[in-house]
Amino acid sequence: MDKKRSTFTSKLGYVLAAAGASVGLGNIWRFPYLAAKYGGGVFLLVYIILACTFGYAMIMAETSLGRMTAKSPVGAFTAKKDNKATRIGGWLNAIIPILIVPYYSVIGGWVIKYLVTYIVSGSEHPAQEDAFSNFITGYEPLIWFLVFTVIVAVVIFLGVRSGIELVSRIMMPILVVLSFIIAIYSMTRPGAMAGVKYMLVPNFANFSWMTVVSAMGQMFYSLSIAMGILITFGSYMKKEVSIEESTDQVEVFDTAIAILAGLMIIPAVFAFSGAKAGENLKAGPSLMFITMPQVFHSMNGGRWIGIAFFLLVIFAALTSAIALYEAAVSTFQDQFHWKRRTCTLIMFVIVVVLGSLSALGFGPLSGVTIIGMDFLDFFDFLTNSVMMPIAAFATCILVTKVVGIDAIEEEVTHNEGKFHREKIFRFMIKWLCPLMTIIILVSSVLNAFGIITM
Repeated sequence: MDKKRSTFTSKLGYVLAAAGASVGLGNIWRFPYLAAKYGGGVFLLVYIILACTFGYAMIMAETSLGRMTAKSPVGAFTAKKDNKATRIGGWLNAIIPILIVPYYSVIGGWVIKYLVTYIVSGSEHPAQEDAFSNFITGYEPLIWFLVFTVIVAVVIFLGVRSGIELVSRIMMPILVVLSFIIAIYSMTRPGAMAGVKYMLVPNFANFSWMTVVSAMGQMFYSLSIAMGILITFGSYMKKEVSIEESTDQVEVFDTAIAILAGLMIIPAVFAFSGAKAGENLKAGPSLMFITMPQVFHSMNGGRWIGIAFFLLVIFAALTSAIALYEAAVSTFQDQFHWKRRTCTLIMFVIVVVLGSLSALGFGPLSGVTIIGMDFLDFFDFLTNSVMMPIAAFATCILVTKVVGIDAIEEEVTHNEGKFHREKIFRFMIKWLCPLMTIIILVSSVLNAFGIITM
């Protein structure tokens, strides 16, 4: 174990790494189809309000806990008071990324496959109606999953500064540039302005309670709350870096990319599908791998747009996977005092074993299910619908009942002098955040078992 804990070199290093953790498949793929399904502009409005309240409070709490303790989740939860409850809460935050990385890496492998296919074969092959189903039902996903996993492991092996921060500094600016280019191209297609209007202009006739619940779930997923990431990255943050200012920048970055993703995808689908745009946008998981390739195939220069799009998506997937992987490795280092290379290797083995189940779950292992779900869907349900809301609730209780809000405020105002949104933070972390996590948990579980429809 390193005697001195690694740190990011600057505020920019932390912001780009934290933004990279937040900007992932949740922004590029999940946000657009949820926005399309639950009201477009009104969904976006609700999401922004939640991100500035719930999201802000949780990011501040987790980052502050990490920096004040200089520990990964388990250590951060038990630094003030080590009892059974706090230890369980810490391990819950620590186990979540260990379970997410494997199936997330499978989807990352799918993205690499599509990027390579566009480069080698052009736009026609990915646009074939059965291309995606033929791909995921064989053994090939296992190969691309392993490629993605090796890339992530190499970055983690290099460390905080030479790996995570360096990669984030390179990938995030490219990701932003590609997002702008593709969004502008998408919005200038004939018929695309109807999609822009639907995405940006709130129509309260489309509002429902499920708009709020879905926006809460997306905000939860998108901002990397309750994944151990923000606590871990906070532990790498230098004392002179402003937590509040950094949180504001991460929120703006994450929300901007989500909006750009919507402007990349929704106008393009409107331009391509016309009257069937709403139906195609609600395609869910197939949107990125079936609908969008068909959209690109219909465009002039669609091959190059496809290459740029999947390059953008792979950068987003990599930065998030790297953050999840690092949260797990940091926990192993802190709790078991193993060297980074040992922790990286152990995590690599875990990812390969669990990820192989998800990679083959639509093909050779399709007959094996857990509570009626394939492996990928089960791990996604377990982490996002069950474990993450409980972990976030545990964080709220830790801050309000064990560590104390005053201690968080002291950490936030270190070298700053003022906590600008202190009243919002206190109200959210004490009352609304715990309530919202319970709503997300109950709604998601009931939806998974078909009791309610989201």
